[in-house]
Amino acid sequence: MTALPASGREWHLAARPHGWPKAGDVALREAPVTEPGEGRILVRNKHFSVDPYMRGRMNDVKSYTPPFKLDHPMDGGAVGEVVASNADGFAVGDHVLHGLGWREYAQVPARFAVKVDASLAPLSAYLGVLGMPGLTAYAGLFEVASFKEGDAVFVSGAAGAVGSQVGQLARIKGASRVIGSAGSDDKVKLLVEEYGFDAAFNYKSGGSVKEQLKEAAPDGIDVYFDNVGGEHLEAAISSFNLHGRATICGMISLYNSTEAAPAPRNLAQVIGKRLRLQGMLVGDHQALQPQFVKDVAGWLASGELKYRETSVEGIENGFDAFLGLLRGENTGKMIVTLN
Repeated sequence: MTALPASGREWHLAARPHGWPKAGDVALREAPVTEPGEGRILVRNKHFSVDPYMRGRMNDVKSYTPPFKLDHPMDGGAVGEVVASNADGFAVGDHVLHGLGWREYAQVPARFAVKVDASLAPLSAYLGVLGMPGLTAYAGLFEVASFKEGDAVFVSGAAGAVGSQVGQLARIKGASRVIGSAGSDDKVKLLVEEYGFDAAFNYKSGGSVKEQLKEAAPDGIDVYFDNVGGEHLEAAISSFNLHGRATICGMISLYNSTEAAPAPRNLAQVIGKRLRLQGMLVGDHQALQPQFVKDVAGWLASGELKYRETSVEGIENGFDAFLGLLRGENTGKMIVTLN
């Protein structure tokens, strides 16, 4: 077996951000690499994920997932290769998915690692289309929003890892119309020409979200998948047909706000339209995992489902990748690829 390195680099949270995270809030530090303890494996990470929810974990507030600890490595989804094993069922050379990202080497309790097959899909796909974002899209559309054939579906943040999959799944399952919003003309073009959305608009130009949505969905919408919040949620409420359903998955427009955001000004419409607005956490829907993998793998193989990734090379650029994600610079899943 190849000798292990003495140390590896990992990103630590150095301070709690106020508003937008800045360079001084994090630190890239060296940490010793040691043989794995009993029931553990040592993984050399090949890719790790940066996701919008991680911004909330930088704050010291009670939430559905614990905050990152100061002067400790941050964590998140990662895939890599086992380089040492002290656990039954895992051998050197196996590829695994686990939750200790933001670092080059991770000592992972074997019970928290899942083997993945690099011959079925690129390893990075297990962080996106076949991973947590993909299951979020699948569960959020089919289970939370109770999608049914013939629904008109609106997705915000539609060029991201979750949103792009939501729109395509709705199309595959017979939506009457799929509309997406994105932050650039190139992303709008991608949604229509590659992902098969019926209409899309650039929320940063061309007028208010409310008016652009009404133009794109003249007969209203039945389902809204919310990744953005704020003005987008208000626009969706305005365009909802009777008994519309919204999956509230993310509110990236508010994550770096330093003041409380105003609620949608048209919430009273929820009553007359009998709307259902439901928050979701993907961890509540793990029972769908087998069906999700079966369905999505089939749609990938048939070419019905497409995906994009934005890969940033080098652990030293991990924090910049995270900031780029928050600014919307990614198309599809944002991934940090380690050398």
